[in-house]
Amino acid sequence: MGSPGGQQHPVSLYLKIWGLLFVLSTLSYLVDYFHFQGYLRWTLIIVFMLLKAGLIVAIFMHMAWERMALVYAILVPPLCLLVLVWLMASEADYTLLTRLSFFK
Repeated sequence: MGSPGGQQHPVSLYLKIWGLLFVLSTLSYLVDYFHFQGYLRWTLIIVFMLLKAGLIVAIFMHMAWERMALVYAILVPPLCLLVLVWLMASEADYTLLTRLSFFK
């Protein structure tokens, strides 16, 4: 099975994380059940999604026990892409507002 010097993680840790993922999934379904709309809806959905993804990456993919260099090598590029997507969305809003005001 595993090497004698390898890390052993208790099953209770995985069961607790599974329970927490179940609670977060329930909360994300409740967002639609209570008919939240607009930015509140999307903010809650994204927050719950990021929390679940973070738990899965940290515990089930064992990133919580890796070296920081490896964690940064895996997490920094997607974060940079998110910043670039945000910048493009901001530029698109500016372009749309400029076109609407110019062509009125």
